[in-house]
Amino acid sequence: MSTVHSAGAGRDRREATFQLARWLGLAATPTFAIMAVLTAAFGGGPADMLCSAGHGLSLGGMVPMYLLMSAFHSAAWLRLLSGRK
Repeated sequence: MSTVHSAGAGRDRREATFQLARWLGLAATPTFAIMAVLTAAFGGGPADMLCSAGHGLSLGGMVPMYLLMSAFHSAAWLRLLSGRK
């Protein structure tokens, strides 16, 4: 059985893929921000203790990492707020 795909179907698939990628980009910033708040509130567990052990007052650990990841992924939100595509 042979299936013929029209040019419109390929365009629709690309548009759907683009929209999914856009929404995933928007989801990253609040997800990492929530992870930073939860890790700060409830502690990072043994892995966070190992990352910051022996460094004294440092920027090591999971909370700063989540905040940086949230900042790096904020471009999608800035584009949305500015009205650019």
